[in-house]
Amino acid sequence: MQCSLRLKKELERFRTQPMSGISCWPTDNLYELKASVMGPDGTPYENGVFYIDIQIPDKYPFIPPSLRFVTPIYHPNVDDSGRICLPTLKSPPQGAWKPNMNLASILVDIQLLMAEPNFNDPLRSELSHEYQVNRDSFMKHAREHTVKHALQSQNELSGASSDSCNQFSRPSVKHAAEVADLPDPKKKRT
Repeated sequence: MQCSLRLKKELERFRTQPMSGISCWPTDNLYELKASVMGPDGTPYENGVFYIDIQIPDKYPFIPPSLRFVTPIYHPNVDDSGRICLPTLKSPPQGAWKPNMNLASILVDIQLLMAEPNFNDPLRSELSHEYQVNRDSFMKHAREHTVKHALQSQNELSGASSDSCNQFSRPSVKHAAEVADLPDPKKKRT
């Protein structure tokens, strides 16, 4: 009960206080969310729309959510299956998650990680090595990957328009507004 009330408040905040380049909305089950993060300006991910699946544990916010990139991303801290290596996604003592953190802060952390990879803790050491040894090559490959995977998703959602930020945020507002009408999420869980 506490978890679902907290989630509803967080999703309502996404609707009433939209964040630039970040959206989050529920699926049919309040504990399975979708999010999108725009690639930060000045990075090879710029103008890309990256979708993320979010699984909320029953003990949220005392246990962190599980996030996974659905959109492929060429990044040293994200593996081929979309898992993200980020301290705020892990409970102490290995991680930095705290119950006062929320989905918005995690999605901001992910956007910051896109702009500033953590080379001390890579999931893909070959990409970390490429960045450190041949940054131009890394940037070229990351940009090509973004164009292939993230811009395609953006174009599908916005009707093939490359100017997407305002058009892109519309689905999340609709979904967030519907959260109050969702059935009890505990009844859907197995």
